[in-house]
Amino acid sequence: MGADSDATCLAACSLLSLPVRHPNVSSANGAICLDVLKDAWSPALTLKTALLSVQALLASPEPKDPQDAVVARQFMSEHAAFERQAREWTQAHAKRDVDPWADKVARLCEMGFSQGDVRRALSDTSGDEGAALEKLVG
Repeated sequence: MGADSDATCLAACSLLSLPVRHPNVSSANGAICLDVLKDAWSPALTLKTALLSVQALLASPEPKDPQDAVVARQFMSEHAAFERQAREWTQAHAKRDVDPWADKVARLCEMGFSQGDVRRALSDTSGDEGAALEKLVG
């Protein structure tokens, strides 16, 4: 794939897959309003630079050059409501349940125990790794 097709792909694929409440991201389809992903694209632009640009935009919105005018208006005129709704969207769409036992399961599985047995032992011992190991061994 040549530089031109790489550039086209990155520009065409500059969409976020999770809903984001942000003036520069479309609430409808996740399109990102960022010049380096559109008009200012250059084959010399690295993926790292593009991602850093997206990160900077997400951290510092440009509501006067919005992708989503409704969100931009709310950002500028009702900032507390914008923050509340952005938090709600984050909780609903971006927070994943974290497995509190993932590290313990991995360590015990490395000792040769099956994941099912390890999870049962951890469950039976309220997550106590030492007690779960004793249960698995004995």
